[in-house]
Amino acid sequence: MRRPRYSQYDQVWIGILIGCIVPILGYGLTLYFYDIMDQFEIFQAANSNSIFRERTIALIAIIANVIPMQLLNRRDLPNAMRGIVFPTFIYVVIWMFFYGFELLGINV
Repeated sequence: MRRPRYSQYDQVWIGILIGCIVPILGYGLTLYFYDIMDQFEIFQAANSNSIFRERTIALIAIIANVIPMQLLNRRDLPNAMRGIVFPTFIYVVIWMFFYGFELLGINV
């Protein structure tokens, strides 16, 4: 049986809050794991380019928003899902400004 459509957590501002916090936590965790792997010298020879590391960590942090979106989808909270889209879009625009144009070969 499906739950009622309305929930106290099905609000856009809750999604915006989740969408802002999850990438920050994802960035911190990914940076922490990269540092641990550096201590064990796993990535030292394979990845000497620091801009690649920054770009990859930032992209993983943005993609981390997929997890709460999927959880909200399973709980049938569409307004909270819509809220996650706004900060994700802003993070993608910021990522494109810093790294995307270089990858595309566009001089800004």
